[in-house]
Amino acid sequence: MKKIAAAVACLLMVAPTLASSQQVSFGSNWKEQKFSLFGSNDFALNGGSLGVKSSDTVSLLWTALPQTMWVSTQASWDWAVDTSVPATDLSKKGGDDRNLAMYFIFLPEAAAQAAQGKGVRSLLDNPDVRVLMYIWGGSHTRGQILPSPYLGARGRSIIKRGAGTGTASEGVDLAQDYQRAFGEAAQRLVGLAVSADSDDTNTAISARISGLRLQ
Repeated sequence: MKKIAAAVACLLMVAPTLASSQQVSFGSNWKEQKFSLFGSNDFALNGGSLGVKSSDTVSLLWTALPQTMWVSTQASWDWAVDTSVPATDLSKKGGDDRNLAMYFIFLPEAAAQAAQGKGVRSLLDNPDVRVLMYIWGGSHTRGQILPSPYLGARGRSIIKRGAGTGTASEGVDLAQDYQRAFGEAAQRLVGLAVSADSDDTNTAISARISGLRLQ
């Protein structure tokens, strides 16, 4: 009886966490942001997964999040790289290609309310924005936090995988990583983005992301 009671108690403790986990679908709400008039990545949106192909190109796919997800503090996803760019120095502009970057975009509550309906360029230019980027690529140590050469104090890159091919599952504590990266408590999670970058090294990327969940 004691074992049964303990098992029930354990389930009651776990159930709310599982219930609060929400899948993020890759659908028509995701929009591409090009950085060049002459080329962009090929993003294949398939609901539960996202295919990415990049050939001497760079662009970003993003979506705003509903307010019900603004309080998310954890994320998980699966990703795979079949064709990889070479290892690069991601702390420098130019030559900083990477296979995949998962962006988590944060704003303070008041700024988040005011920014609803605006595009990703407006969000990333907002002086109050903070962006965590989880990276598959580069020549850096796993777990290393790098300043963004494009966002300055507003962005930090966290290395999850170095350049190369393979498959992996990730689970990240957004609140903890935000504290480590910016030295303060996390704000509202208002948007997500995915980028692939192969234009500086004139190479190619074939990759995919699936099972993206927030809680």
